[in-house]
Amino acid sequence: MAGAWVYACRWAPGRDVYPVQGVAVTADGGAIDWGTLAANGVDFAYIRAAKGKDGRDPAFARNWSAARSSGLRYGAVLDFSLCSRAAGQATRFITTVPRDNAALPPVIRLDFDPNCVARPGRDAVLSELNTLVNLVESNAGKPVLLNISKAFEEEYDIASGINRTLWLDGNFFPPDYATRRWVMWTANDMRHIDGVDGPVRWGVVAP
Repeated sequence: MAGAWVYACRWAPGRDVYPVQGVAVTADGGAIDWGTLAANGVDFAYIRAAKGKDGRDPAFARNWSAARSSGLRYGAVLDFSLCSRAAGQATRFITTVPRDNAALPPVIRLDFDPNCVARPGRDAVLSELNTLVNLVESNAGKPVLLNISKAFEEEYDIASGINRTLWLDGNFFPPDYATRRWVMWTANDMRHIDGVDGPVRWGVVAP
């Protein structure tokens, strides 16, 4: 059992099939040695900037600067909240993330927050998300990616309601829960790699 756990924590899809692979990180994962990540096959890093309208990630500024200095490709993530209006969440994200033409397209992460019990109807959620997408894209000058969890997609069918590039989740097995094909896949959300204290969300780009 211990051997299986160690294997799972180190597993990543083969580079022969998915040559571009990287990480999504937050302050929850602890300190990051960005030089070590860059030297060990990480091609890109997505860094959480904010949660909802109030939760700025305390490590974002440090991670953003260090990722850029390391030579990695880097981008920012906003964890969407069903308990906040889109305008407030967009403001938090825009005021947290520096304007940077070299950055990857921004990501809006859609998952259920255990601290938010609100469950609006689908029309209301799509309306708020469209507002959020438009505000973030206007500031970034790039289309967003939508990183949608299976539970959130099953509840709200976002993929058929908002036409943006999809990033889906699924440990060890490519996901198939959306109505459109994914471009990015979180292949292992428990992966441990050199340079990071805690687990990272390890993602790959579709070939």
